[in-house]
Amino acid sequence: MSMSLPNDAGLTDQELKEIYETMWNIRFFDEKVDQLFAKGVIHGTTHLAVGQEATAAGSGAVLRKTDWITATHRGHGQTIAKGTNIHAMMAELFGRTTGTNKGKGGSMHIADLDTGNLGANGIVGGGFPIATGAALTEKLKKTDTVALAYAGDGSTNEGSFHESVNLAAIWDLPVIFFIENNQYGMSGPFKKMMRVDKLSDRAKAYGIEGVTIDGNDLIEVINTTYAAVEKARRGEGPTLIEAMTYRWKGHSKSDAKKYRTKEEEEDWRKNRDPIRLAKEQMIGAGIFTEEEAEEIRLQAKQRIEDAVTFAEESPMPALETLYENVYAD
Repeated sequence: MSMSLPNDAGLTDQELKEIYETMWNIRFFDEKVDQLFAKGVIHGTTHLAVGQEATAAGSGAVLRKTDWITATHRGHGQTIAKGTNIHAMMAELFGRTTGTNKGKGGSMHIADLDTGNLGANGIVGGGFPIATGAALTEKLKKTDTVALAYAGDGSTNEGSFHESVNLAAIWDLPVIFFIENNQYGMSGPFKKMMRVDKLSDRAKAYGIEGVTIDGNDLIEVINTTYAAVEKARRGEGPTLIEAMTYRWKGHSKSDAKKYRTKEEEEDWRKNRDPIRLAKEQMIGAGIFTEEEAEEIRLQAKQRIEDAVTFAEESPMPALETLYENVYAD
């Protein structure tokens, strides 16, 4: 069990290689979804996390299958990293019966209880109370299962955030609040939306630990999330993680990105691409070669093409199933 790239979670070279593969799966999935929306093949709206692959892949890697997550409206990567079947995800976006939610949820509402995913959420900050409730359940059942709520920077101005963090704090709940700070809440820089320099400073108000990290540094994401997860498992309460990252695309598919400069975008793409940074670290540690890295990339690209073929060949729901799975029996 070789560990050429030291990390606090004790992940082996093989496991790190798989995480690198996950990052490419996430990128190609979202890039493909972007193309399909542009062509009018998929309908509705979608929010892409291209450029944010390390936050999802790194944090997902230190969770057990039985741990719970709540994903955001920008949640494809979080869902992939937690282990949901990519074919079923693509079919969901196509509105097919083979989708994770029989084609009735779409991009913002993928849920998969088999992998511990309590659901993506179209409501900003909607996942906080759900994850906190899941953590309360596990505490009452005296398990060592944890819940992790993914959220964007904008969600920390919602009432649901403050209420959930406060409740988690006073009850020492095993929940991690994982904030992907991608610099912009819809169309405004986060610095204009709040007075604190770091979102993690907000943890102080609730008496819990808050930490800000480079969300594009895979190993840093792994180490920080692992520490928070283990702390929660020991019954020592919640942690607020702010992972600094950047979304390459617009807020949603109708966003012209007029609120930021091309230079800024270019800088993040060129100098802070999380996949390139991870690749350099892993090649440097001898986990794989440049050729093997390219092989992983090409396999991921093919995997997404296969998922599209699966979705296209899957049946559309019959009209008479319209009211099924809408209400509990």
